[in-house]
Amino acid sequence: MKNVVALFALLLACGTGTVKAQNSTNHLETVSNKQLLALNFIDNISFTPEVISVPLINTNSLLNTSTSITTIKPVTEVVAEPAVENSIEKISATQFKYAMMMDVEVEALPNATLYSFIDDWYGTHYRMGGTTKKGIDCSAFSGTLLSAIYYFNVPRTAREQYKICEHINKDDLMAGDLVFFNTRGGVSHVGVYLTNNHFVHSSSRNGVMISSLDDSYYSKKFIGGGRVNQ
Repeated sequence: MKNVVALFALLLACGTGTVKAQNSTNHLETVSNKQLLALNFIDNISFTPEVISVPLINTNSLLNTSTSITTIKPVTEVVAEPAVENSIEKISATQFKYAMMMDVEVEALPNATLYSFIDDWYGTHYRMGGTTKKGIDCSAFSGTLLSAIYYFNVPRTAREQYKICEHINKDDLMAGDLVFFNTRGGVSHVGVYLTNNHFVHSSSRNGVMISSLDDSYYSKKFIGGGRVNQ
């Protein structure tokens, strides 16, 4: 029975016609060339003396069908979609370092160039009248930072820098503003504001460092903020 089913399948796939079969040794009539070729793959088939009618299937009509066939083209190259840029991916290790130091979210420090500059100078010794990494004073450091990061040119001393600034309140300070202090009478110390009440400056004791306006010493000495408009 299995051989007969296999024969049906092969005959249906190979063409059209009517098969008259008696047994495996008798002559097969009305069999197309394709069907004969298919029969060669089946061994020891026995048939009862009867006529097996095979439905007529016009394979050519299948090829000429009006049904549209979508051609599938081979994939030659896979182009990955560009990854969605996440702002956190653009944050440098230096920004993470100073975000932790000032206890703020790293996204609050968008200016990577600024913090790279600070990191490069951090710990430089204080030196009155100094302007290099061998030693630098507060006003020289603030002037160097403003020139390198914001392209502002300011006078040399803290007092002169205070004079040319727009004076602003503590609550209105933004990154890049100057902060002034009275440490020896009048305007005698200056730093550059960063964020969250923190500023960077060249301290006479510790050199270039970051301090907080909330520190008891600096909160008492604070005069005000200044914004350079050029």
